[in-house]
Amino acid sequence: MAFPNISDILATTIESRTRQIADNVTKNNAILMKLSSKGKIKTFSGGSKILQELSFAENTNGGWYSGYDILPVGVSDVISAAEFNIKQAAVPVVISGLEMLQNAGREKMIDLLDARLSVAESTLANLISGGLYSDGTGAGGKEIDGLDAAVPLDPTTGTYGGIDRATWTFWQSKLVNAAAADPLTIQGLMNDLWVQLVRGTDRPDLIMMDNVSWSTYVESLQAQQRFTSPEVGNLGFPTIKFMDADVCLDGGIGGFCPAGTTFFLNCDYIHYRPHSARNMVPLSPNRRYATNQDAEVQILAWAGNLTSSGAQFQGRLDLNA
Repeated sequence: MAFPNISDILATTIESRTRQIADNVTKNNAILMKLSSKGKIKTFSGGSKILQELSFAENTNGGWYSGYDILPVGVSDVISAAEFNIKQAAVPVVISGLEMLQNAGREKMIDLLDARLSVAESTLANLISGGLYSDGTGAGGKEIDGLDAAVPLDPTTGTYGGIDRATWTFWQSKLVNAAAADPLTIQGLMNDLWVQLVRGTDRPDLIMMDNVSWSTYVESLQAQQRFTSPEVGNLGFPTIKFMDADVCLDGGIGGFCPAGTTFFLNCDYIHYRPHSARNMVPLSPNRRYATNQDAEVQILAWAGNLTSSGAQFQGRLDLNA
């Protein structure tokens, strides 16, 4: 039996599953699933930064006028876009020479590659899911600028998306903190945060909780209040409601939401921005191998970031104060 060209099979198998892997990463994360349903997953194709147009920035030339009043048309000092660095993640898929011998034949090799790709897929999914909560400083600043950057513990200082929060107060997210909460007090704290995030029809539509916050909130509800969201709950996420927002647990085993933390998210102003040419794809698909080992290697890669066009519409309830 002819020995299969492992490099070709490896590259072809990854390429054929690229879209499926990207979709699976989205469907296995409540935040990305909600963003996808709102059309907020949008690729970008070039540039040294990811530019995210802002949905709100005041123009000082705006105002009332009457009749023949002179209208101000001068240049206004308004920030129109936030700038985010491109972050990268990769997972190698390796087949040793011994495994090639043990799995000679195209069908056996594809079975082996499917198993390896499943591990690579889940590894990359966990990297991105964890990165969605990061502050962007992990791994030497290589992690995603996640919710810890967009909705920090101190929203009045620091730079996010290249914009100084201390200078541009409209860019400040909202924070409510307490030393602890119990079933009698948690809804009051959530109400306090909610009202700061409502503007007309704009309001949070997704609330992410850690184990402690989730358990406390569930205990605060009457049995008839514990209804689930068909949109999110049917996909397997533990989900209840607050106001009309989906409340999801990102805890349990291997959850990523920080302890004692609840994020109130308005997903109209959060964007997942993978690069169009680097969204769960193989690097150097024509040929990649280990130069000093008896092995063939292909690398599953991703590049992009999490961005925001309205940090002021996001909130955080911190129970660690």
